Amino acid sequence: MNTAQERVTAIQQRFPKEGLFADKEWNIGPEPFFIEPALADYLERLGHWLFKFVRAANLLYQQSRRGKKPAWIAEYLDAGKPERLRDLWTTARADLPRVIRPDIILTQDGMIISELDSVPGGIGLTGWLNQVYADLGFDVVGGRDGMVEGFRSILPQGGIIAVSEEAATYRPEMRWLQRELNARFGPRWDVQPAETLDFHAKTPVYRFFELFDLPNLPSTQSLLEAAHAGTLQITPPLKPYLEEKLWFALFWSHPLQTFWIRELSERHFRKLQSMMPKTWVVDPAPVPHHAVIPWLCIQQWDELKHFSHKQRDFVLKISGFSERAWGSRGVYVGTDLPQAEWARLIDEAKASFPIQPFILQRFHRGRLFEQSMYQTATGIFSTFRGRVRLCPYYFVASEDDVRLGGILATIVPADKKIVHGMRDAAMVPVAVKPAT
Repeated sequence: MNTAQERVTAIQQRFPKEGLFADKEWNIGPEPFFIEPALADYLERLGHWLFKFVRAANLLYQQSRRGKKPAWIAEYLDAGKPERLRDLWTTARADLPRVIRPDIILTQDGMIISELDSVPGGIGLTGWLNQVYADLGFDVVGGRDGMVEGFRSILPQGGIIAVSEEAATYRPEMRWLQRELNARFGPRWDVQPAETLDFHAKTPVYRFFELFDLPNLPSTQSLLEAAHAGTLQITPPLKPYLEEKLWFALFWSHPLQTFWIRELSERHFRKLQSMMPKTWVVDPAPVPHHAVIPWLCIQQWDELKHFSHKQRDFVLKISGFSERAWGSRGVYVGTDLPQAEWARLIDEAKASFPIQPFILQRFHRGRLFEQSMYQTATGIFSTFRGRVRLCPYYFVASEDDVRLGGILATIVPADKKIVHGMRDAAMVPVAVKPAT
């Protein structure tokens, strides 16, 4: 198919009847987002480095709980969480998330990982996009069926995909994934409501709900009983400390640098350091009179309130364990806000620290790329300049087998600073740029 119109028509004809996201729509790209072969190779290797980071994070928390590392580490990560969840760290100690998805912003200087998600949406969407665009002749990263095969590798014998009402937007894409798995490998996978699931059953479970959502699940008691009994096979594991954004602040913490280098290797530590933005926990504890908060050169957070518009090149985020901590909710860009609102948010972050930590993160603006797009609402083709977020999906089949299943590209208009799947965005798979 040579024309953009023919490709868009073919994509529309393949669209599942029940959709992929409930009550959501996006604009169609008549071609993927292209990257150079060298970047595709780099992203392939990134999955192993991120797995080592998550494994080291798991170890650091547990050493803190056992008194082998400073107590403040676990205290940060446990803030605001109920005791019954905090105590689950003693069960399945080595278990780690089996899906790792970084949010990568392409900048003028390279790329920045703005977040790391272990309960990511978009698995089914990216699987569908890869299939459709591969069938149009594009060399999509991960291959035509990389997402489906990657998901199978983490639940090889089948299992239940448990989706809560809080995550219901993503239920259609998980049903698409279920149908693909069952059609290829036999009827061994099912999508069920997390609210009514009996977790005492020994069927493996893929958890598609955040742990802050547990109070809304009538099935929570069976989930916790099975976890404490050691009979629960679930991924991601019930480790709320691994779902905190403040891990980036711990990564940049000078007292922990030796730990990170030992666990990651110095080479991989430096690689991740070049991609992870400087991050701070908004902890209102007093700073000694002779010291400053590293890199910010301030002694107290109130000084941030008086930063000029140009100086406020930061993002303020809720770290985790909150309904405001996923998507674009609970994310505030300093340069987007009037000074009075910025000051109010600094006060909120300080006041909420004992229960709901915030992080401050250096903001890195995405570079502009040209992308063609079919506007679903108007039926018009256009070429626009937009900012790009890449979401690679890494499936951890084993410590030695971390697979890149595919990469979702979200392209938003240039005036948007936070890149996410909004109505005027285009979402396409990533493909390797063909040789000229």
